Amino acid sequence: MAFYSAGLAFRQAIEAESPLQVVGTINANHALLAKRAGYKAIYLSGGGVSAGSLGLPDLGISTLDDVLTDIRRITDVCDLPLLVDADIGFGSSAFNVARTVRSIIKAGAAGIHIEDQVGAKRCGHRPNKEIVSKGEMVDRIKAAVDARTDADFVIMARTDALAVEGLDAALDRAAAYIEAGADMLFPEAITELHMYKEFASRIQVPILANITEFGATPLFTIEELRSVDVAIALYPLSAFRAMNKAAEQVYTALRHDGTQKNVIDMMQTRNELYESINYYAFERKLDALFSQKNSRGDIHEYTE
Repeated sequence: MAFYSAGLAFRQAIEAESPLQVVGTINANHALLAKRAGYKAIYLSGGGVSAGSLGLPDLGISTLDDVLTDIRRITDVCDLPLLVDADIGFGSSAFNVARTVRSIIKAGAAGIHIEDQVGAKRCGHRPNKEIVSKGEMVDRIKAAVDARTDADFVIMARTDALAVEGLDAALDRAAAYIEAGADMLFPEAITELHMYKEFASRIQVPILANITEFGATPLFTIEELRSVDVAIALYPLSAFRAMNKAAEQVYTALRHDGTQKNVIDMMQTRNELYESINYYAFERKLDALFSQKNSRGDIHEYTE
């Protein structure tokens, strides 16, 4: 059997689509919906794991095991390459970073981004972020690269330096991270379009633009991002935010109206859900099994 590399699939998707649109999928169901919509790669946000799976803020509280659980659930049912938010590597040492990389590869992801914030990290679009020294982040990158069991697995360096040290320092850090072996760059909380062009001109690797809502970065269009050589456009929590708002409205309507009649048009139908999770194919297999049992006269095992 030929070896399948999710990392290679992600790299090929970047070559095929410019910029590659990558959407956040909070769970396995959303991964299937993203695939049906035509996306070629998907994303698991650390903030999404914290808020969606744990009901906690994204402040370095979630663990590697929390993330691995969500990765496995997604990769078990969806073959799109999955980029994963690995925060600072889930630990303070190179050994932690190495374990994180090996575990995430084993879980079926295509790549990670690892950042230069301190252990008590914050959302990249919140104030008062603190970052480690350039040397410490270089060590994180080297540990991640050395730990790869698949050479095509993507190690992406995220830098939060723009908000802390300014553009020139962020550019210097980016160059050092790529020299240390990072394959791609994620400059966080970019405030002006031309800044992406400066990163792309300084370092010749794919640049990711995090087009998250309600943050420091304007909602640049695909055409605008293409004009400044952005390779990946990331929408980490767009569907999650919409899902949360819809759920809040449904809960409120049910409580207030005593019926879901006024919000039924907001809902995915039973048939739409069954189609997206391939329910009918599973049901046909179950029907075939029952039919075989019937022909042998032992259907009573399933009907008692």
